[in-house]
Amino acid sequence: MADDTRAPGPAPARPGRAAAGTSAPQESDYAVSAEFYDLLQAEGDRRRARRWFAAAAGRARQGIVDFGAGTGLVTEVLLESSGVPVHAVEPAPAMRTVLMSRAAALGADRRARLTVHPGRAEEAGLVEVADLAVAANVVGCVEPAARRALWRAAAGALVPGGLLLFDPPPTELPSAAEDLPALGPVRLGTESYRADVRRVPDRGVLRMVFDYRVEREGRTVRSAGEAFSMWPLEPAALAAEVTRAGLEFVPSPHPELSAARRPCRRTPA
Repeated sequence: MADDTRAPGPAPARPGRAAAGTSAPQESDYAVSAEFYDLLQAEGDRRRARRWFAAAAGRARQGIVDFGAGTGLVTEVLLESSGVPVHAVEPAPAMRTVLMSRAAALGADRRARLTVHPGRAEEAGLVEVADLAVAANVVGCVEPAARRALWRAAAGALVPGGLLLFDPPPTELPSAAEDLPALGPVRLGTESYRADVRRVPDRGVLRMVFDYRVEREGRTVRSAGEAFSMWPLEPAALAAEVTRAGLEFVPSPHPELSAARRPCRRTPA
């Protein structure tokens, strides 16, 4: 989940879990970021989604699952790149509200192919519905138990031979807090929107801190903050988790992604 998110680098960290209307970052369910996410990140996320997933979506013949669909930016790319049913799984109500608004603006054909599932990956109950599943900006942003449940849900949702594409979690913590490139500014009417981003190592977890500001004539008129956690995982441990869930790593079609496939059923000799 994450969803994005639901920041800089090859795969911007999706904001998550903070309380709305506060200047100090706190924990919540995307209440802050749902307002700012598309304005500050849609353009980059959409380009990235096309680069990562459009070709694979075009080859899908049975269905696609978008785990942690967030505001629906990746979902929209999957719909435009394919002709199959798409399942968007997003547990956070604030992000899902934006996703539903995006769905309402789709043409009738794409709306007919889209099903939105509230709840976590393991709660969607998807069984052999897809030959492609994607998880963009998700795997590093869910706690370890939920990450392992995601692998199992993906294995269950895929048909034999189906492919899972995801950006891997960070492999280690930075040695000290780091400021990352800001998001924005983006002009909206008389106001300018931006987010300062900082990552902070904290007792084995990477804390991503987003400070949002709305400025008018150079003066801050509103601010809000959130922080969320990312869980580093070494590649060997990642491979072990994926394998235990019934998937097997395969060569990835994109250097920024990892890929795993549900093995094909063996026919009796």
